[in-house]
Formats: sequence, C-alpha cells, structure tokens
Amino acid sequence: MTKTLNVGMVGYGFMARAHSNAWSKVSHFFDTGYRPVLKAVAARNTQKATAFAEQWGYEAVESDWRRLIERADIDAIDICTPNDSHAEIAIAAAKAGKMVLCEKPLARTEAEGKPMVEAVEAAGVPNMVWYNYRRVPAVMLVKRMIDQGLLGHIYHYRAKFLQDWTISPDVPQGGAATWRLDVESAGSGVTGDLLAHCLDTAIWLNGGIDSLTAMTETFVKQRKDATTGAMRDVGIDDAAAVMTRFANGSLGTFESTRYARGHKAAYTLEINGENGSLAWDLHDLNRVAWFDHRTPGALRGWTSILVTDGEHPYLGKWWVPGLIIGYEHSFVHQVADFLEGLSNGKPAAPTFRDALETTRICDAIIASGRSGQWVDLADGATA
Repeated sequence: MTKTLNVGMVGYGFMARAHSNAWSKVSHFFDTGYRPVLKAVAARNTQKATAFAEQWGYEAVESDWRRLIERADIDAIDICTPNDSHAEIAIAAAKAGKMVLCEKPLARTEAEGKPMVEAVEAAGVPNMVWYNYRRVPAVMLVKRMIDQGLLGHIYHYRAKFLQDWTISPDVPQGGAATWRLDVESAGSGVTGDLLAHCLDTAIWLNGGIDSLTAMTETFVKQRKDATTGAMRDVGIDDAAAVMTRFANGSLGTFESTRYARGHKAAYTLEINGENGSLAWDLHDLNRVAWFDHRTPGALRGWTSILVTDGEHPYLGKWWVPGLIIGYEHSFVHQVADFLEGLSNGKPAAPTFRDALETTRICDAIIASGRSGQWVDLADGATA
C-alpha cells in the first residue's frame, strides 16, 4: 500500500519552488511506495507564505518554523532558508523525530554542520542535502561510465561555475533577495554557493580530495546594507580558483565567480582518463561528450551522447527517446531517490554526513585563500 508523507516546507523562495514542484510531481512518474502531501509552509512573512501556499497547494501556513516542527501531522521538514538558519531548524526537527531535508550547503562551516550530523544520526531520522546536479541523468551516466572503468585511471578533473549577477557595486548585501552577499547569512560567497555544487559532484564521481590550494578575491569591498542603507564591508568571496590533489592521484582544478560577464549558470565539468575523456555542460544538460581512445584511429574522435533513452538513468520514467528533460527534473529525481530509500532502507545520498565533507572542503578553500598555503585534508584537518 502507498504511504502518505506529509511535508512541511520552511521558506518560499527559489529553492522552495523547485522542491515543491518535485514533491508535487514525483508520484506521477515514480512508484516509490510513498505519496508526498504538501501539508504546510512556514515563513515569517505570512502574506508571501500564504500566496506561496495557494500557488503550490499547501494546506496550511505557519508564521514560525517551530510550530511547523511541533505539528504531529508533519513527517518531513524541508529547509529552504538562508544558510545561517539551517543548523537551528535541522537540529530542532531531528530532535522532534522528523525526517530532515536541507538545501545546500549543509551549513556555513564544518563546525556548524557537525551538530547537525550528530542530531540526525542520534535521532535516527532519514536525512538528505539537496545537491541536485547528481540527479541530472547525463551526470548520472558519467558516474556509471566511471564506475564501469571506461576511462581507466583518471588523471584530471576540472570544473567551473560562472555567473555575473553581482558585478554592479550597486547590488546591496543582506535582505531577502541578496542575502548571499552577506557573510553572516551565507557563510561564504561563491565557494559555498557555487563551488559547493562542483565539489559535491567531484567527490561523488572521483573520490576524496587530499589537499588543495586556493586564490579567492572580493572585488567590491563595500556594499550598501539592504536593510539599513548604510555602507559596510563585504565579507564574502566574489571569485575562487582552486587546485586540488585527489586521493586517487588525479589533479583537479575548480573555478567559480560571479564576475564573468555574460554567464548566468555556466557549470561545466571534464574528466580525463587513460582510455578516454568525458565532458558535461549544464547549458546542454542532456548530453555527454565522450572521447574513447580505444576506437580505431580513423574513427576516433569526440562523440555526443544524447541522454534520453529508457536505459539511461531515470529516463525510463519520463517520455520516449529523443525528448529532453530539464533542470527541474533533477529535483524530482532526488525526491524519488529519497522516497525509495525510505522503502528499501538505503539512505539517499548525499546525507548530512556526506554533505559535511563538502562543507569541510569549502572551509579549506576559504582558509587557503586567506593564507596562500596548501591545506592538507587527508588527515581530516582543514588547517
């Protein structure tokens, strides 16, 4: 019999919309044994929360996330708030026995994230962090190809995530729209916001990172406070360039910036191995570029794999071959995997503990950007 899973959403912004869409759509396409119900949404701005609830079909609105957690009719808490509130909400939800799903990054720092991991593990509640790019079918295909040994020994991993929305010095920091530029709310800039995605994908595909060195830069040193109107120092990183050594011996390079004019969400990755290379681009997210050196010389070259066939990851649940899917489907896939995990007892990754490693690496990038030194991660230290 299909079980009901009552979802309580905290927040009503961009990610809350992406998650709500996923909860709403998953049962139409995936048979997981669970049927999510959008039960209630919590936010301080009840007017906007009410409009959000009406738009997405939530049954009720709470003005305080604490009351959401106290409700006996809520099974899972989905946290879609600024980074500085993740820990408090997640720990309280775990102690109340709720399943907890948290938007990335897990926390502003490793130190802040550790009690979150301890709380969900002590309570024994299912938990997951929304690193959705793992669930793009083409990226999942890359994972399968690596795991099948098609690349052989891996030598290089490179990734970038470029945007341009903060170039103007007139963009404020803080407030509902620009909290990502406020270090107290966000914890870091592009490192925790954009590079975190690249890093999560990288360690999932290529294994752990042993050491790294980084350059970081804040190009606009002062911005207006969105609430007070006063000018104050900017504490986040606008750009980061990172070199890494992976535990498997491969080298990695990562770049992220919000100062790349003309780029809105330019996330790309490439992996080079002894037998071939793979590449993926978010702007063409249904394709994998593949070079197989074992192909006879006259036929050897880059090929393009259109990831739409039923034998490709997740695609058998959607349409017919040749019809592409989009960004929003990655969230549906993540919900499907989470619900499947409830049925088979195998937690869907990344769990809080998995995501804590990404936060640890982000801490190391910020530390290296300040010191100019290599940071050893192999022994569990970040400094």
